[in-house]
Amino acid sequence: MSDITIYHNPACSASRNALELIRSTGAEPEVIEYLKHPLTQLQLQELLQAMGVGPRELLRHKGPLFEELNLADPKWTDAQLLDFMAQHPALMNRPVVVTPLGAKLCRPAETVLELLPKS
Repeated sequence: MSDITIYHNPACSASRNALELIRSTGAEPEVIEYLKHPLTQLQLQELLQAMGVGPRELLRHKGPLFEELNLADPKWTDAQLLDFMAQHPALMNRPVVVTPLGAKLCRPAETVLELLPKS
C-alpha cells in the first residue's frame, strides 16, 4: 500500500502531470479515479479536513454543471456543497494528493512537489 494517494482524472492535464511528477520520484501512488469511484460525503469531509479547507476551495468552478446548479450562490451550506460533490464527482477539482506531509489540491501540478519527501 502506497503512502501517496492521488485523486485523479486521466482526462485532466494537471492531474496527469502531477501523477507523472510523483512517479518521477520512484514512488507509485494509489490512484483513485474519482469519476469512476466517487467519494462519499463523509470521505469528502475527511479529505477537506486533511487539506484544511472548506468545500468551496475544492469545488470546480469550470464546466456547465457549476453554472446550472448556481453553485456560486452563497446560499449553499458546506453540507449542501459536499452533497453536490458526492452526487456529481465532476464538481471536485483535481488533482488532490495526500501524502504523510499533507494533502493539497495540486494546481498547478508542480504543487505536488511540496508534498513529496526531499531526496
